[in-house]
Amino acid sequence: MKFTVIIPARLSSTRLPNKPLADICGLPMIVRVAQQAQKSGASRVICAVDDPLIVQACEKYGLEACLTRKDHACGTDRLCEAAKLCQIKDDEIVVNVQGDEPLIPPKIISSVAALLVHNTQCVMGTAAIKISSSEEFFNPNVVKVTLNKIGEALSFSRAPIPWARDLFKQSKTQIPSDLALRHIGIYSYRCSFLKSYPNLPKSSLESYESLEQLRALWSGFKIAVEVFNEDIPPGVDTAEDLERVRKVLEQAARK
Repeated sequence: MKFTVIIPARLSSTRLPNKPLADICGLPMIVRVAQQAQKSGASRVICAVDDPLIVQACEKYGLEACLTRKDHACGTDRLCEAAKLCQIKDDEIVVNVQGDEPLIPPKIISSVAALLVHNTQCVMGTAAIKISSSEEFFNPNVVKVTLNKIGEALSFSRAPIPWARDLFKQSKTQIPSDLALRHIGIYSYRCSFLKSYPNLPKSSLESYESLEQLRALWSGFKIAVEVFNEDIPPGVDTAEDLERVRKVLEQAARK
């Protein structure tokens, strides 16, 4: 299986300024993410960034970097520009790994890429894990996904889905644990679809939920989802998250 990983990253961040360049045990965050991606078996790893400072940081460590526009409305648009600039062929698979995921397991990346090999009817692939607590299930910052019987996405929402009507009449401390799934923000694309993505109509559903992947479903495209049984480390959004990642890697280095 041949696939390319593209890591979109922008310098500005409201909660954590200069996030891609944040030091994590001696390496910039974007470099840590790319090194995880390189372990996935990807034939190519490209950092799609919006500032020359990030390009310099990547090239210092021998990483391929692509300078993209600063004005992209979403990460997928940046990904699309990078795929064109780097001349990735239409029949190739591209995996989008977020630039703030320095602990992402490499096998998650390769597994999401493989979804498009095994599900020829789908143009995108992504990941999910089971939700085990009501706090997580009812948290609007946790994106939920429901699937059909063959593992394709039916819908994504910040709302608690599926809504267990009879169960919630009694209590909201229990959840439909067999169907409650948390979406993990990693995607694989058929490159031909990725290049056409910015031209798809943006629906009200996408705007209300603030979830890009709903644009594909709205237009009738299929997204394959793999449910992983293991916990997947969260990304870095805040200074507290950054310190947590540093501690994890420091502990790993001592072993």
